Amino acid sequence: MSWLSSFPQMNEDTLRTLKKVIDENFRAFTRAYGDGIETLFTPLKWFLIEAERFTTQTPWPVIVILVAAIAWFASRNWRIVAGAVITLLLIGYFGMWEDAMRTISMIVVCTVLSIVIGLPIGIAMSRSDRLQSVVNPILDVMQTMPSFVYLIPVVMLLGIGKVPGLIAVVIYALPPMIRLTNLGIRLVDKDVLEAADAFGSSSWQKLKDVQLPLALPTIMAGINQTIMMALAMVVIAAMIGVQGLGQPVLKAIANQYFTLGIFNGLAIVGIAVVFDRVSQAYGRRLQKHLEVLHG
Repeated sequence: MSWLSSFPQMNEDTLRTLKKVIDENFRAFTRAYGDGIETLFTPLKWFLIEAERFTTQTPWPVIVILVAAIAWFASRNWRIVAGAVITLLLIGYFGMWEDAMRTISMIVVCTVLSIVIGLPIGIAMSRSDRLQSVVNPILDVMQTMPSFVYLIPVVMLLGIGKVPGLIAVVIYALPPMIRLTNLGIRLVDKDVLEAADAFGSSSWQKLKDVQLPLALPTIMAGINQTIMMALAMVVIAAMIGVQGLGQPVLKAIANQYFTLGIFNGLAIVGIAVVFDRVSQAYGRRLQKHLEVLHG
């Protein structure tokens, strides 16, 4: 029974050795391939810089009109349009315009990337139960792992800056896009698919003309959740150099600036509410449009 009493110590020694080996190998990998991996993300960095340049250098009346036009197109609701415009004007009035524009550009880029990555994965999952059984546990880990943990490997590989922050935000915000794309396509009425088969539709035609249009409201809900989760990461991403409303919040926490933290926190909330209302309204419009077409 002596081995039983020494088991915790043996286990601790084994774990210490294992951790040391993993850490050393990861550092060696970072030194060997870090620069090459960083080069792969150059187009992403260019996309983010251009988006930020557009939002920060475009005159504020143009941005307000553009946001109002997008809100009207998505919702056809004057209350939502007025809410979006008033939110932006208040952000500008309290001197947070530039940081807010940086945050909005980050969220837009993250959302676009999440759609580009998540939509094909969700479609592939909807076509294969085996792939779904493999991907679902990965998504579970991505959604339950503390958001700070995402920053560790990304920062070690790419350092501190915009791109590492963007990658961390995308990893955190991606699961809802994948899950709801998969769910939306799987919920398409089997009778509709059988009718498409009867008309001789190919697999691609069924996906493009039947499944994706009918799943679009659910996919829009996924986009909405992706935006909300990306905004939730704004303050945490500021810790590794992502500029925007998150940095003043961190500054306020470090220096006990109550009003600075509250105002910038409320600005994040305001942007989140605008994105949420606009995307939800667009999803409802799509749903009604599809009900009319298939009613």
